[in-house]
Amino acid sequence: MKHLARKIITAAALAATLIPLLATCSPVPVAAPLAAPQLVDATELKILPTADVIQLVEPPGVVNPIRMPEISRQNVTPTPTIPPLPTPLPPPAWPEYQATGPGGLPFPLRTERLEFGVHAHLFWTNRSTPLIRARDGGFGWIRQQIHWRDQEGPPGHYAWGDELDQIVAAVNAHGLKLMISIVRSPSFYGRYGRDGLPADPNALGNFVAALAQRYKGRIHAIQIWNEQNLAYENGGYVSTEDAGHYVEILKVAYTRIKEVDPSIFVISGAPASTAVDAPGVAISDIRYYNAMFSYQDGVIRNYLDALGVHPGGSANPPESYPGETPSPAQGWTDHPTFYFRRIEDIRALMVEYGMERTPVWITEFGWATQNNTPGFEFGNQVSLEQQAQYIVGAMRLTAERYPWVDAMFLWNLNFAPLKARDGNPLHEQASFGILNPDYSPRPAFWAAQQFIAELRASGR
Repeated sequence: MKHLARKIITAAALAATLIPLLATCSPVPVAAPLAAPQLVDATELKILPTADVIQLVEPPGVVNPIRMPEISRQNVTPTPTIPPLPTPLPPPAWPEYQATGPGGLPFPLRTERLEFGVHAHLFWTNRSTPLIRARDGGFGWIRQQIHWRDQEGPPGHYAWGDELDQIVAAVNAHGLKLMISIVRSPSFYGRYGRDGLPADPNALGNFVAALAQRYKGRIHAIQIWNEQNLAYENGGYVSTEDAGHYVEILKVAYTRIKEVDPSIFVISGAPASTAVDAPGVAISDIRYYNAMFSYQDGVIRNYLDALGVHPGGSANPPESYPGETPSPAQGWTDHPTFYFRRIEDIRALMVEYGMERTPVWITEFGWATQNNTPGFEFGNQVSLEQQAQYIVGAMRLTAERYPWVDAMFLWNLNFAPLKARDGNPLHEQASFGILNPDYSPRPAFWAAQQFIAELRASGR
């Protein structure tokens, strides 16, 4: 949906007696090769040129989060001769959507039907088997995360490498569409010399333009960052001010990608579903979305094709919601961020900000099963059969009730084989998978395959 962002977040949140994070896995693809050590010479894997980096600067000791931004309202003071305006006051006039998008294409770009994808890790591993499984399962898209820092250095020098070339080629050869999710700045671009969002939006703009040009016609969507409301994904700390900076990055990235290929879907990074507000851990999803939507009076609407969202699940059935539909789960039930239907809260916020025309892409969803990772104990309540029921339940709920969702990507495809090879078959990332360590399908694979086939047979 490695370094385990959720593990770090959960530990920090508990220490601070904060509300626990939602149990959505944050994928961090392994940058180092996964091939057996005896077959790989480490010196041969240093594909990046040596790059000078700036002196590391420690971030401020304390970063106080700003309170949740509010939708601005006109402030009118009544006089004896002018009656007061009705309450609530009309919302402000949001910016108009573009009439047409870059290249004369519709804006925003929309899919013709609800699309289904799955997150895979295809670096330094068997690619053919998982891609065949994804295709046979009815999934039309693959989401692959890449580390920007592994692809550029020194500044302006792009060292794409055979691995990424082969991944792009393999996905397309199997008749699948490819979404690239970009994370991890090179240290010479990241603020404070770290790997969070770049200080200069143009740096990422140059990179995504080069990426789109190199793989023109073979990359079909690009997602700009991942769970950027987590300190772990943002160089070590985060505040709501970063949301405005993120919008500036998105504006530049969108423009540069569309200049190369207007048909590429540009998707915003999806904040993690969490209620934690602590700069060294996370900013809650609602605060972060508010700050994104309100920045420059809602300018974000004209610089994305879809809003990325990561709804939760924990051990809760997809149709459950606190205070409305009880969940049989034990724990992780007392806040909306633990539920798949959190997506409804995010959509309501979009409507409040006048973003009805902007569709949603669920770029990660899924349910953990038995695992040995601290912070993911909720997965031990979910059997493989329940995982299958919950995944299909979320797909059905989306197809029937959320016409504003254009795509949903299951987390994940092949992490169980990868973690088994690493000697930890019960790692939480493996527990979210729909394939066994030997690549045989789990019940969730068969259930998703059947549902997608039935949906397509019905003409949807």
